[in-house]
Amino acid sequence: MSGIISSSATRIKTGVVLLIAIIAIGYIDLYWVMWLFFGALLAGAIHEAMKLFDMKSTFVYYSVAVLWMVAYFYPTPEDLIFVVGVVYASILAYTKNLDKKLFLVLMYPTASFLFLFALYTEFGMQALLWLLVVVAGADVGAYFVGKSIGKTKFCETSPNKTIEGVVGGVLVATILGYFFAFSELSFLAALGVSIFVAIASVFGDLFESYLKREADVKDSGNLLPGHGGILDRTDGYLFGAIIMLVLLRSLL
Repeated sequence: MSGIISSSATRIKTGVVLLIAIIAIGYIDLYWVMWLFFGALLAGAIHEAMKLFDMKSTFVYYSVAVLWMVAYFYPTPEDLIFVVGVVYASILAYTKNLDKKLFLVLMYPTASFLFLFALYTEFGMQALLWLLVVVAGADVGAYFVGKSIGKTKFCETSPNKTIEGVVGGVLVATILGYFFAFSELSFLAALGVSIFVAIASVFGDLFESYLKREADVKDSGNLLPGHGGILDRTDGYLFGAIIMLVLLRSLL
């Protein structure tokens, strides 16, 4: 019992620190600060992803570092993924000894962080706040609804998830998301973006659960006491950001 209480206390303390940090960064709302913030998260996420994919390569750090530096100046940073993909493919074709798992790290989490950064550069802090509310709402809603009425298993990848919990979480996220949507969007558009982002966040969490099961680990890392690693905390956002950016570009 004492161990559970201690673990919960640690989780709460870490959560409070993370919340304060996010509020402070959001309040500052400067381009270079957001670039540094997302870049630091990406560096940690790359380290964790390499462990999940069972990789040992310093080349990926150098290539992603160059990619992120260029992203600071490039107007649509997510496009750079394809440039790096072409470079990887060219090196592989020429040398025949490039680790093919580099393409996995390029797609997850590198591409997702570029989409997340692009979401900020194009639509500002309000879009990130909207994303935060939707993903957090889906996560918290699924937990409480699942605990109270959840009975039907959602899938084999994550046995603790229930269909009732997932549906409840998406509904909570959609309702909350509507109140943080852009005023330029219609009622249906705001609900539509919120619901699709919420669904994407569920599968972002599910994908990371799959990777951890494949790697036979409980958490992606231990950087955040009580919460695991960076990927454990950002998995839903990494999928949700992609969907939100695509939808907002088509609607605004």
